[in-house]
Amino acid sequence: MDKEFLINLLKLTIGIVFLVKGADIFISGALGIAKRIGIPDFVIGLTLIAFGTSLPELMVNIKASLEGATEMTLGNVVGSNIANILLILGIAGIIRPLSIHKTFVKKEIPLNFLSILVLFAMIGDKFLDSTAKALVSRSEGLVLITTFIGYLYFLAAFMEKEEVNDEELKMGYIKGSAYVLLGLAGLILGSRWSVEGGIGMALVLGVSQALIGLFLIAVGTSLPELITSAVAAYRGNSDIALGNVAGSNIFNISLVLGTSSLINPIVVPDRILKDIILLVIATTILLISNYTGRKYTVSRLEATIFLTVYIFYALYSWYFELNY
Repeated sequence: MDKEFLINLLKLTIGIVFLVKGADIFISGALGIAKRIGIPDFVIGLTLIAFGTSLPELMVNIKASLEGATEMTLGNVVGSNIANILLILGIAGIIRPLSIHKTFVKKEIPLNFLSILVLFAMIGDKFLDSTAKALVSRSEGLVLITTFIGYLYFLAAFMEKEEVNDEELKMGYIKGSAYVLLGLAGLILGSRWSVEGGIGMALVLGVSQALIGLFLIAVGTSLPELITSAVAAYRGNSDIALGNVAGSNIFNISLVLGTSSLINPIVVPDRILKDIILLVIATTILLISNYTGRKYTVSRLEATIFLTVYIFYALYSWYFELNY
């Protein structure tokens, strides 16, 4: 096997390990502090854990934007959101059927649809304005950041505090803060190596940076969401599993993509439209699953369908890229 390919694969792998471990340490610290304050599980999933598990995407995209690898930034966001719904909820739902909070159906899924529509409007320059090249500009990035701030305000306005038992207090403020800082250090190192390895692999394999972002980096940076949601499902805590996915998807589009486009306007690759259409379909399937069979539940059968769709999507994308 080509030596350059192996070096870049090693860089990508080590980078993702640092990203996952860094996010895990960050989440431990943030969760310990949140529990001490008395924040409800569902809000923890939507905010602290969703933000923590979106940090790999954020750090990778900041690094990729600074390197000018803008196709990778968009591919990472869209690919991570698709993986969050089809891959992560698929695996979590197979481990244990997920009972869905009504708030998730009535508020979070519509907000996910809205964020996708906003994203489509921003990348649809060729179709909406008949321009030669589609871009997510800095001004559009500012709109996304504003949307992110509005989302945080929305959560704060509807948050209700709950009493927390002493046994649940995992970490004090000093220790929690130290974990947060250590986790951030791992995320910074991991993002650097992941981007360098991803760009190198795209060059060696002769595929687009968007494809590397959609799968290798997107799935790698989604590992924190996968681990968090799978463990939460195993423990029967569906609120954190689902809140994590919903919050992470909104964070990815608003905060991650917004920050990336502020650093460097993002060139939109032609193939990304098909992936956004799949993201709309995946979100629609998730909505429909709440009203089929047992209401407000993702059954093992529905979770298996999610996972199967993702596997076929991945195989088709790689086959099409390598053969056409």
